[in-house]
Amino acid sequence: MKKIVQKWNSISLILRILVGLIIGAVLGMALPQATGISLLGTLFVGALKAIAPILVFILVMSSLAQAKGKVGKQFSTVIFLYMLSTLLAAVVAVFASFLFPVTLQLTDAVTEAAPGGIGEVLGTLLNNVVSNPVSALMNANYIGILAWAILLGIALRHASEGTKKVLSDLSNAVSQGVRWIINLAPFGILGLVFSTVSANGLDIFTTYGRLLLVLVGAMLAVALIVDPLIAAICLHRNPYPLVLRCFRDSGVTAFFTRSSAANIPVNMALCEKLGLDKDIYSVSIPLGATINMDGAAITITILTLAAANTMHLAVDIPSAIVLSVLATVAACGASGVAGGSLLLIPLACSLFGISNDIAMQVVGVGFIIGVVQDSFETAINSSGDVLFAATAEFRQWLKEGKKLPF
Repeated sequence: MKKIVQKWNSISLILRILVGLIIGAVLGMALPQATGISLLGTLFVGALKAIAPILVFILVMSSLAQAKGKVGKQFSTVIFLYMLSTLLAAVVAVFASFLFPVTLQLTDAVTEAAPGGIGEVLGTLLNNVVSNPVSALMNANYIGILAWAILLGIALRHASEGTKKVLSDLSNAVSQGVRWIINLAPFGILGLVFSTVSANGLDIFTTYGRLLLVLVGAMLAVALIVDPLIAAICLHRNPYPLVLRCFRDSGVTAFFTRSSAANIPVNMALCEKLGLDKDIYSVSIPLGATINMDGAAITITILTLAAANTMHLAVDIPSAIVLSVLATVAACGASGVAGGSLLLIPLACSLFGISNDIAMQVVGVGFIIGVVQDSFETAINSSGDVLFAATAEFRQWLKEGKKLPF
């Protein structure tokens, strides 16, 4: 048995995930009633979500406690790249909506309460910053986790070497736990694919096919053209080897887990493989999971403009620009609102005087297509986290004359 396990582990993780994906799809079509198989996916995502808050808290605190003053400059570069990418994603969504206008078949309104304004979104975000640290860990409030980890990490910079050694050992132990969980990804992906294939038919692609094409097309345009262009300008070289590596090692798992939080351990493992500085990526990756929201900005923008088209409202260029900025700010606050990007659509709809009742029906459409929309949204968000974290650090490497790993 030990030899079988060793042989299995010697195979490339991506190849093992591909095998799990294929088996899950086949079982989903052949044995849709075997619901026990989906438990593999539930356990895998649950394990990632459980360890991610502890991983972020320990790694950020440990990294800042032992940092030598090198985090600041690259950190500001990462934040700039995250925000720029999200804004450009909203702009791309506007152009996609103008080129391929979509109207909706509105459904019954959903019952969730949407935020009343951008002030409420930002207020929720700020309240999360000062939430109880134990509560933040229990509820996976990453804004709060980051805030407390940064505060304690800076305070512990003057701690004894023994204390810093304990933090370093804890960081290594949690990282090893993450590696063990990620090694089970093929079985988790098998269960997730089975669950998706067995539960969702093809009706979603016929009824909402045009909307999905515009959404997915805009997301792919950002992921394969806009983001690589930003990386190319920063690095002055072909970025696609790095882009495709991020898609392969981060985007695939994010697509099936549909959770940026669950993908934080996966992204940190990828950063380690790329040779990035742990002091920097331990902060930038969890931050990216909360503010690097290309997919959310695209979803908010396209569904809002689809609502305007359905209501026969003319949208001019200045209004579209304002919508892009609003979608960028709202998308960065999506992690602080229950329901994420979809429940921020009424906020954007209010720009055009669309009533909350109509806007919540648009949210209902978003929930219907969520199995596809959310998968692509999470995949481009999560792979972009690593892409820009790596771009910022590789840019510094080039200044120092170091060789890049691609």
